[in-house]
Amino acid sequence: MSWRRLRGAIARAAAMQGPRPVVLSGPSGAGKSTLLKKLFKDYENVFGFSVSHTTRKPRPGEVNGKDYHFVSREDMQKEIDAGEFIEHAEFSGNMYGTSKGAVQAIQAQNQICVLDVDIQGVKSIKRTDLNPIYISVQPPSIDVLEKRLRDRQTETEESLRKRLTAACIDLELSKEPGLFDLVIINDDLEKAYSELKEMLLEEIKKAQESRKS
Repeated sequence: MSWRRLRGAIARAAAMQGPRPVVLSGPSGAGKSTLLKKLFKDYENVFGFSVSHTTRKPRPGEVNGKDYHFVSREDMQKEIDAGEFIEHAEFSGNMYGTSKGAVQAIQAQNQICVLDVDIQGVKSIKRTDLNPIYISVQPPSIDVLEKRLRDRQTETEESLRKRLTAACIDLELSKEPGLFDLVIINDDLEKAYSELKEMLLEEIKKAQESRKS
């Protein structure tokens, strides 16, 4: 291959990479969904949400392919075994995971792919070549987290206890040095959102420029 062709191939590969994906992690009730809704509203068509797969049953109002890809355990395990998942984990007897196809579908639209994963997922993605920005969204305390979860009125006492136990483990493991590029303590929504936007500004500009070209 000539030097000119090689340079062209490198340039095309760089263009295909586009903006880096964003891995958002944190316990249920930390406020990730609220922050993402604000981000998607303010930067329409810049971000795309990677739709996770799960073997759990849909909750009222959830739409297959939008909230989750609802699949059988057998089908999901087959795809995991075939190497089609970037990360996967099990929680409360249900499997959750992010497929390569879900991420590629977002990147094909020149959008910043957002992945909402647990701490196990973060560590799995660290072993891939995805090269995302890692952000942890955390509650100011476990007491505040418990109140937020109770206010939702979607949890049984047993599932609430499981989520709080998982949150304690999650928050402890997230202290590992170098695991996250940014840790946001979400005790003030506007302040938390400002921190999130500032961290992603460079990638937002990249995405906006690539969509213009």
